[in-house]
Amino acid sequence: MLIKPDCIPCVLNMSISVLRRLPLEEDAIQRLYKEILEIPSLRGRLWETTSVHVIEAVMEKIHRAVNDPDPFAAEKERQNAVVMELYPRLKSWVESSTNPLFTAAKLAILGNAIDFMVPQNVADIEKTIREKLDFPLDPGECTKLEENLRRSNRVLYFADNCGEIVLDKLFMETVKGLFGIDFVLAVKSVPAMNDVTLKEARAVGMDRVAAVIENGIQGPVPGTILSRCSERLKQEIGKADLFISKGGGNFDTLDEEKGLLPKPIVFMLLSKCHPYF
Repeated sequence: MLIKPDCIPCVLNMSISVLRRLPLEEDAIQRLYKEILEIPSLRGRLWETTSVHVIEAVMEKIHRAVNDPDPFAAEKERQNAVVMELYPRLKSWVESSTNPLFTAAKLAILGNAIDFMVPQNVADIEKTIREKLDFPLDPGECTKLEENLRRSNRVLYFADNCGEIVLDKLFMETVKGLFGIDFVLAVKSVPAMNDVTLKEARAVGMDRVAAVIENGIQGPVPGTILSRCSERLKQEIGKADLFISKGGGNFDTLDEEKGLLPKPIVFMLLSKCHPYF
């Protein structure tokens, strides 16, 4: 999905929220924010791009300014730890459900509510999930997901954020138990905000339920730009029977390039802003 006018204030608000979380003096924040304001898409001068490309430009400026290729490593570790604490309870909800597949899918989608910009503890996240767990999923889309899974032997799963990845793990475990599917999990090669890299995926045990590979993109890209992915990932695309995309960043980029995918793709995310409706 290409950027809309709504994306400009959203990216700018995200940028200042990120800057406030870093050990920067006020004058450094002002200088860096001024640089961010010069990005053409944030001045309404370039619309033929996605929010992911714009955020990559923002993150490149931030990484250079703080001289740290992974400035949010501690936050990512905290997010995973918080949701791992919840994991046993969430797993029991799935196992006691009348429809474990759809419950696990809904939890994986609700994991997208774990917001990098808003500090959340175990109680906050559990409250958010409990409040939204009864929201209905589109029955037709749920049936389509199940049908696609039943026809698949190998699924390529594009990961999104830390914290959320724990619920992806629960979803994969549930699907493997029902259908015996092999999963390949694609994670970021370069840290991008709180997106999952190989390090965080292994930390929550994702390598025990899926083959975890990096996407090969050399830049802080909070999405998946297929044309910039590694040959290894492109080979996995050719082997997959189904693709599952998590989160808004992956939707924005993969929706633009889904014609390059030879098999169906399922997008799993929360619609957090007007352009998604």
